[in-house]
Amino acid sequence: MSITVEDVKAALAQVIDPNTHKDFVSSKTVKNLKVDGNDISLDIELGYPAKSQIDLIRKSVLAALRVLPGVGNVSVGVSSKIISHTVQRGLKPMSNVKNIIAVASGKGGVGKSTTAVNLALALAAEGASVGMLDADIYGPSQPMMLGISGQPKTLDGKSMEPMENHGLQVSSIGFMIDPDEPMVWRGPMVTQALQQLLDQTNWRDLDYLIVDMPPGTGDIQLTLSQKVPVTGAVIVTTPQDIALLDARKGLKMFEKVGIPILGVVENMSTHICSNCGHAEEIFGAGGGAKMCADFGVEFLGALPLTMAIRQQTDSGTPTVVAEPDGPVAVIYKQIARTIAIKVAEKAKDMTSKFPSIVIKND
Repeated sequence: MSITVEDVKAALAQVIDPNTHKDFVSSKTVKNLKVDGNDISLDIELGYPAKSQIDLIRKSVLAALRVLPGVGNVSVGVSSKIISHTVQRGLKPMSNVKNIIAVASGKGGVGKSTTAVNLALALAAEGASVGMLDADIYGPSQPMMLGISGQPKTLDGKSMEPMENHGLQVSSIGFMIDPDEPMVWRGPMVTQALQQLLDQTNWRDLDYLIVDMPPGTGDIQLTLSQKVPVTGAVIVTTPQDIALLDARKGLKMFEKVGIPILGVVENMSTHICSNCGHAEEIFGAGGGAKMCADFGVEFLGALPLTMAIRQQTDSGTPTVVAEPDGPVAVIYKQIARTIAIKVAEKAKDMTSKFPSIVIKND
């Protein structure tokens, strides 16, 4: 008795993606399904980068299909395909950047830049093409965190090539100023600098551009929301009440300007003693999760306060690069994967499908 396509789909409907928690049929990730007698071939096309997950997913699909009665050869390919998703009303994605993710905080000192760079590195480790835009004009820290020095090159005198390290394409005002020179700029100059960094950097076919935002809810945040096509925002906070108070303001600001909140990351959740390993909630507990419950957004994860994270980032080799299989890097990678899945579940960008309408007076 021959195996039918319906038999295969029924089996695949019982296999759950461990990352999206959805089956492969309802999530429409099964492609090129062919049944030839009792031989089966198909592809699983994931909407998020998953280099570390491919073998696990392939084995789970193979296991489900090999128990079909009389099954012959089974061939399963697993790959990722990142596409552009919808942005704010009135804007369309950049031609060379599929998805822009803003990493923001209501106040400074909560580890936003450290979180941003490790999330970018985590996405790159999973096989995505990733860029980092250091939009913190007054306090650019990504050059130091990524161990990059020097100035960007220009090939045409009008645009600049991104600097690179650890597999990331990077642009920052920090490459163009003296590290000891304060940025004594008014709002319009700052917003113009942000726009130039974004538009005049020759990003090369990015799946994700992570934007390390300055803290607060001022000019740059408004410029970002009005002129930059953002797919979603991630809010970074610490558990203490004063940080949560400002984080809530940042979250509400993005909601007001039509940028979806992908979730909240709670940084410095527990302090880990470097001598004895004792964990203590010195900034309080449960604040980030409660904030997410209040606003109906996802709690992406909690990161510890450890000396290693600070030392690794200060040395230009952030945790995801320094200890890629360490417990903290695992948390960053899980958060990054969750963010990528939330982006993948958003509506596709369809602006390129519609022709531009030009009205001419003859």
